[in-house]
Amino acid sequence: MTRTPTEPTQAQPEAFQPSGVDTVYLCNVLRRLLDIPSPSGFTDNVVRACCEELAALGVNYEITRRGAIRACLYGEERRPARAIIGHLDTLGAQVRALKDNGRLELVSIGTWSARFAEGARCTVFMENGSCRGTILPLKASGHTYGDEVDTQPTGWDHIELRIDEHAATRADLEHIGVAIGDVVAIDPQPEFLDNGFIVSRHLDDKAGVAAMLAAIKALADASKETGQRPPVDTWFIFSITEEVGVGAAAVLTGDIASMVTVDNGTTAPGQNSRETGVTIAMADMGGPFDYHLTRKLIRLCQDNAIAFQRDIFRYYRSDSASAIVAGHDVRTALITFGVDASHGYERIHLDALRSVAELTAAYVSSDIEIGRDAIDLGPLTGFTTQPTAED
Repeated sequence: MTRTPTEPTQAQPEAFQPSGVDTVYLCNVLRRLLDIPSPSGFTDNVVRACCEELAALGVNYEITRRGAIRACLYGEERRPARAIIGHLDTLGAQVRALKDNGRLELVSIGTWSARFAEGARCTVFMENGSCRGTILPLKASGHTYGDEVDTQPTGWDHIELRIDEHAATRADLEHIGVAIGDVVAIDPQPEFLDNGFIVSRHLDDKAGVAAMLAAIKALADASKETGQRPPVDTWFIFSITEEVGVGAAAVLTGDIASMVTVDNGTTAPGQNSRETGVTIAMADMGGPFDYHLTRKLIRLCQDNAIAFQRDIFRYYRSDSASAIVAGHDVRTALITFGVDASHGYERIHLDALRSVAELTAAYVSSDIEIGRDAIDLGPLTGFTTQPTAED
């Protein structure tokens, strides 16, 4: 991507500050994203939709061979660049076998319980065309199996997909065109309630992507109004393989020194996440997030009156982990919107998405505090410090 910075057209204010987050825009984008099936490995269409949205916002972007997106908001300086990342891919399934009874055996795409697959409506994408269906337990009728309906095991080996076609045998399935490996996309069934609650599958992480796009809109609008840019280049990255553990592994540029991941945070007993405000993760199963970046995000919430809370996720990893494991020397942090029943039929609140977008915009607008991050390797001069027992 060619860097084409523009000169300010009017006197610059003391600090680059975006206007408020457009929540109507945020919800409209989220609806559009949820309408597009995008299990990991089947993301071309949602990538196209995201690129169209970026183009409409006037933001330059580029995509990798497989479709990960990098969009840049150019800053006053190139380094140390920042990144905000969310993922477009969702959970789903694939056809594992064609069964003699005309049903389909499934294997999951991503990590989610078959308990949440039972009863789901879905679409099977074949080589030529598609068909609709329902995922059912092997013993689905109480009129036939009685109490065995309630006592049968839960798991991917104990469910099957009934397609809405005349299919009573394996040969029928082959004639229809169903094949092993076909992608199965689960219907999101979204509801946007007047009280701010949003209930749907796949809010992880399409809600995060919608919040990122709302932050981009706020930042782009501020640049148009003031002629001013953020302090440094900021890359908004949309990954396509987070649910299968790859995510940000191969999409960062060498200029990026810090990366904030936007994803879901679980609201459940034992967790401090809530469906209101932004939740700042202090650690996940990969260990603590960057000390300095995380605390900067906390200060930005405090300084900008953004509701927030801290949490630690023990059974969770995100694009931040995949970037570090891939060998990228970047500071990482994770900001989340509280999700009830994550990886199931999820519920969030618009208040949290607004807070995530506000914090994202505040971070992109904030000054660089660690100037040494502009270089990859260097002397001790300018290196950070942490509190000591004497402080």
